[in-house]
Amino acid sequence: MSLRGDIQEALRRFPRRSARRAARRGARSGAPRVRGARPAAVALAVVTGGNDPAVLITRRADSLRAHPGQYALPGGRIDPGESAADAALRELAEELGLRLPSESVLGLLDDYVTRSGFVITPVVIWAGAPEQPIRPHEAEVAEVFAVPFADLDVEPVFVAIPESDRPVIRLPLRGGW
Repeated sequence: MSLRGDIQEALRRFPRRSARRAARRGARSGAPRVRGARPAAVALAVVTGGNDPAVLITRRADSLRAHPGQYALPGGRIDPGESAADAALRELAEELGLRLPSESVLGLLDDYVTRSGFVITPVVIWAGAPEQPIRPHEAEVAEVFAVPFADLDVEPVFVAIPESDRPVIRLPLRGGW
């Protein structure tokens, strides 16, 4: 089977947990509350063409009001009438100039409820070896990196911060966190 097929099959078997379903189970399960949370989506765009398959990660522009300079997956709010997949594809086009058809969507991962009031749905998208060059939108994206799968296959570090009762997840990336 191809890498794309392998990923799609793994996602088909993945027992995805949505934040909405977790919230219905109530406080007994320790599920995060999502009332009033704004829906968002991020794109886990899988690229090939280098030595190893990789995921595109951006460093946000320093001029942005929210989270300047942070590493992030391309993504943003889900507009009314959009699915998470639609929003991830739109954000990928807006932030990186990478326009992909809906058939590129391979599946969804677990929702993630943020401290800042978003429920983020990660959307796995097959970009393969992009036929068009990646052109970051300068107002939003300072840099784009293709991070090999092997670099992401590490144990995360959970860090307590005073602003939240939930830990921050940190991964080693490009010599930092």
